[in-house]
Amino acid sequence: MRRRLGYHLVASLGIAGTLAAPGMAAAQDVAITNARIIVGNGALIESGTVVVRAGRIVSVSAGTANTQGLRIIDAKGMSAMPGFIDGHKHVAPGPNEKGQMQSLLEAGYTTVLAGGGMADNNVMLRDHIDSGMINGPRIIPSGQVSLRQTPGEARAAVQALVARGIKHTGEIALTPEPAPPQAEIEVLKAIVDEAKKGGVQVNVHAVSSPAMVAAIDAGVTRLVHLPNKDFTSYEQAEKVAQSGAIVAGLIAFGAPNIDRLSPPPAQVQWPKDNTARFRDGKPWPEAIAGANRDAKGRATGTEGGYTIINARRIWDADPNHTTISYSTDQNADDLVVLEHELKSFSIVFSMADIHRIMGPNAARFVGMADQIGTLEAGKLADIILIDGNPTLNIYEMLKTKVVIKEGKVVVDKR
Repeated sequence: MRRRLGYHLVASLGIAGTLAAPGMAAAQDVAITNARIIVGNGALIESGTVVVRAGRIVSVSAGTANTQGLRIIDAKGMSAMPGFIDGHKHVAPGPNEKGQMQSLLEAGYTTVLAGGGMADNNVMLRDHIDSGMINGPRIIPSGQVSLRQTPGEARAAVQALVARGIKHTGEIALTPEPAPPQAEIEVLKAIVDEAKKGGVQVNVHAVSSPAMVAAIDAGVTRLVHLPNKDFTSYEQAEKVAQSGAIVAGLIAFGAPNIDRLSPPPAQVQWPKDNTARFRDGKPWPEAIAGANRDAKGRATGTEGGYTIINARRIWDADPNHTTISYSTDQNADDLVVLEHELKSFSIVFSMADIHRIMGPNAARFVGMADQIGTLEAGKLADIILIDGNPTLNIYEMLKTKVVIKEGKVVVDKR
């Protein structure tokens, strides 16, 4: 049975006092003991202790540690991992925000880059969470910058983001086929140049290999989607690696859903009729946005195959494996979306690879590699406790029981 947060802070952790505001818990000095610790960078501690003080990780060690004066969370039988990071998702304030943010937390997400929509809405949602008005993951806001304007207008749009303290553009869509026109490239170059001056990260939607290469040639290092229009060549993959760019996965785009939950707010079960559906619940592959089609105009469904092969090719082009990150871009039930993405990842990646992709690589994509993504001393205490062993298979990653964000217990389903 799911218990309320305030009850768990007192009854389960033994923490006295009341919450400062709805959805907000006080940061605690805690020790997570007897945990299998998946650090996120390839290291694994079979049984160890994580010490947290003032919202940050102080130590991660095998066996026991000095826990005097700390609140103890006994994680026996559970695994500690970095909180999940979604590098591209469309979120917004409104009547469904509380449910959507809680869904994300309970699936294990502690950081989400709001990848589109109006800057005002993204900032508002961030502020609702930061103020304690609602419970939710860390929201990184972005703002729209269009290619359908002059280079000067585009520069002004970037300057407006800087003035508001927004450090990310929303996804900037390049024409995928046959390739982006030169007019788009010129505006994109102006955006990249202006963004460097203001410390703004430029996030580009490039769903064909020619568009991906064009973005890189323009100076872009953050690509929101894997190419789903064609197979990426070895040479194109090497260009991604050599440029230092990283692609925020979305590997399951085009892969069909079977017998799953519909998107919110309805959250109804699709008919169990073994019918393949796109993520909007409509027939697959016909309903795929911008579907690849044959000479007779029929949707082919090749998007799913392209993304899986391209992900592995781009990954292999970099010996340090920093080129592939994680995002979902879906708003169905978040545990269902997590499973859907992980199923595609597991076709071509090991569990250790997946942990790296969702941990340090995802942190790098959102510009927070020095703060989140691994369980290491000095980083923010974004920690999830999973009831099982996520080194075994993807299904073990669907069992989040406890979520800690910056040292605050925000979900406890034990």
